[in-house]
Amino acid sequence: MCPSQNYSHLYNGLDVDTPLIDGSTTRYINFDNAASTPPLKNVQQAVDEFLKYYSSVHRGTGFKSQLSTHVFEEAREIVMEFVGADPASHTVAFVKNTTEALNKLARRFPFTPERNVVITSGMEHHSNDLPWRENAETVHVNILEDGRLDLDDFDAKLATYGERVALVTITGGSNVSGYINPIYDLAERTHAVGAMFCADCAQLAPHRKVDMLPLDDPRHLDFISLSAHKFYAPYGSGALVGRTDVFSQGTPDMVGGGVVQIVMLDDVVWAAPPDREEAGSPNHVGAIAMAAALVQLEKIGMENVAAHEAELTEYALTKLAEIPKVVVYGNKDPKDAPNRLGVIPFQLEGISHFLVAAILGHEFGIGVRNGCFCAHPYILHLLGVDEEHAMQTRDEIVSNNRANMPGLIRASFGLYNTIEEVDFLVDALKKISAGEYSGKYTQDTPSGEFHPDGYTHDFEAFYSIKDYVD
Repeated sequence: MCPSQNYSHLYNGLDVDTPLIDGSTTRYINFDNAASTPPLKNVQQAVDEFLKYYSSVHRGTGFKSQLSTHVFEEAREIVMEFVGADPASHTVAFVKNTTEALNKLARRFPFTPERNVVITSGMEHHSNDLPWRENAETVHVNILEDGRLDLDDFDAKLATYGERVALVTITGGSNVSGYINPIYDLAERTHAVGAMFCADCAQLAPHRKVDMLPLDDPRHLDFISLSAHKFYAPYGSGALVGRTDVFSQGTPDMVGGGVVQIVMLDDVVWAAPPDREEAGSPNHVGAIAMAAALVQLEKIGMENVAAHEAELTEYALTKLAEIPKVVVYGNKDPKDAPNRLGVIPFQLEGISHFLVAAILGHEFGIGVRNGCFCAHPYILHLLGVDEEHAMQTRDEIVSNNRANMPGLIRASFGLYNTIEEVDFLVDALKKISAGEYSGKYTQDTPSGEFHPDGYTHDFEAFYSIKDYVD
């Protein structure tokens, strides 16, 4: 089986070698794309070319400042176009990442005494759960045994809280299981009770087309959040896209320069969106990087992005099923790969997830992620951890002991990954499951991580900031 097209030539850093504990090196294979992705070449090129013009944005009279402002606003337009936002009714606030975007929305949303309930779910990343708990009454939709959203419970909770619901906020695609939620159907049901709908698109938008739709469409998305580091643009940017009428109300969540029209000693007139939401000097280099990545993905075509990753996912699920000790969680059906993201959580029976991840990195040069992926309640649910065990784990962690922390191993695909890399991962897992690895590993109790005895990486031999001084 071979994907229809190889996109690896579009990326930087894919040919970097990683050291192994036997003293050899091998080409690094990254299957941790659900966390962060490597840079597209056009992103680095766009940033490098821009830096010679770099200057402060907004209100500068010099040419470089005016050009910087122009490009920053062009980046905003590109983000709007990528998600189908309407400039007449939507605005884009650049932020660091999805976590900041959703914290901003939680603080800026116009809750009222009558409408002060937020409905989210038990499958959310912490960034789409914890901010709401701090700002509203938060209700969690149940998760089915296989990890899918319980749509019957969604309807029941929506009916129960009815006109008290101010906002429903659900992930578009899970960073743990890869499930894609029916966000447009959920949005329509949400609007029927007079509430607004937010989709956390950090994991979905880099892999599937997202369209906010016009506000007069009952299936529209009122708000979405994006993280550039999941879009192959690791320059510290993200975006909150949402309704201008909402952001035109209230006081900014962060105040200072740039968010005002005029300041008197006893009076402040706030600026209109998006300026009201971007206090201080913005990360316009990050915004440019994000926009450059979106332009590249549009050129590739999001349908081609989805098709490539579906082929990898189908192949990987098929091959993993051939390893007796591998247990995959969530949707295990290879034929259903087009309907899910390329995120596969699994375990090797009888071997700690901490140890498997360490061996993959130190002896095979494969980067994965293990643990709970900033979604503790969801992982505990998938693993079937009962309340007594969960509380025991909590107490151990509070006591600085993560050695027995429940968790999974996650392999997540990017556009540049290949069938050959999947084969290498599968072969590595077969060897680990058979005990065919050379290192002896010791677990660090506070972190839970395993480290090979007598071996440490000489990181400065590969990179040091101090090397870049004339």
